[in-house]
Amino acid sequence: MTPSPPTLLVLDADPPPRLGRLTGRARIVHTDAGHLAERLPEADALLVWDFTSHAVREAWPGDGRRPRWVHTASAGVDHLMCPELAASDTVVTNARGIFDQPIAEYVAALVLAVAKDLPRTLGYQRERTWRHRESRRVAGTRACVVGSGPIGRAIARTLKALGVTTALVGRLPRTGIHGPDDLDRLVSRADWVIAAAPLTERTHRMFDARRFGMMQPSAFFVNVGRGQLVDEDALAEALTRRWIAGAALDVFATEPLPADSPLWELPELIVSPHMSGDTVGWRDELGLQFVELYERWAAGRSLVNVVDKKRGYVPGH
Repeated sequence: MTPSPPTLLVLDADPPPRLGRLTGRARIVHTDAGHLAERLPEADALLVWDFTSHAVREAWPGDGRRPRWVHTASAGVDHLMCPELAASDTVVTNARGIFDQPIAEYVAALVLAVAKDLPRTLGYQRERTWRHRESRRVAGTRACVVGSGPIGRAIARTLKALGVTTALVGRLPRTGIHGPDDLDRLVSRADWVIAAAPLTERTHRMFDARRFGMMQPSAFFVNVGRGQLVDEDALAEALTRRWIAGAALDVFATEPLPADSPLWELPELIVSPHMSGDTVGWRDELGLQFVELYERWAAGRSLVNVVDKKRGYVPGH
């Protein structure tokens, strides 16, 4: 008798993943957040395709069997981790590798746009105003990239290609990477401060009034990590009081950013809707990555991108 294929539960988002390659090799069951808790006990594996949902974190502590493997189609895992999942034998993997270079290019685009005053140029063009200015030279400036994972390293490489002297800060000091003890010193000297760290207890609101206060008045801050890395009220004050020259946020504590949020109208703040890693075809890349991981898992081979559930990210960086 042929054994039945494993049950793959998919927490859906629109558009759904393309999993045709798994036909006959997995019993694929789709669910929404409202029915996740009742479906979890039947699943051998869970694909969190809706990586904006907190449904896994809320449903996991319930009764019944739990999947042996959970994969999230995102770099961050804070949206699904809960104490019960962290303490379980379930393997958690993420989409490490998909977003690294696109996010690095986005950060580089922001640095160039700000240095060359492109937002103001476009504004003057709309007004039909001819106003000559001088712009900043990017080569020779300094950047502090906080987060030494693949995304942070890609950002550092890309900025270095522009001639920016770049310091990378990670959880632990090692060759080519500074530890947390160097962060304040590096932030206080940087022209560009880039937040690309995972969200953990250590990094929650690490950019607060004290850190913004120690930055140079000419410094520009960028967050492409997690919204909760930043005390948004402190950033608002820093921009309003002109403690720093400007900022760009691609992630926020509440997403989508409410229409009545004061962040929309802050001086010298660029707001983007969590899109820095989303290039044409990114969903297909995420789907293909998962299918390849599923094939490894079904064959009993070791998985890659395995998250340290207590740390909240893939170790080794």
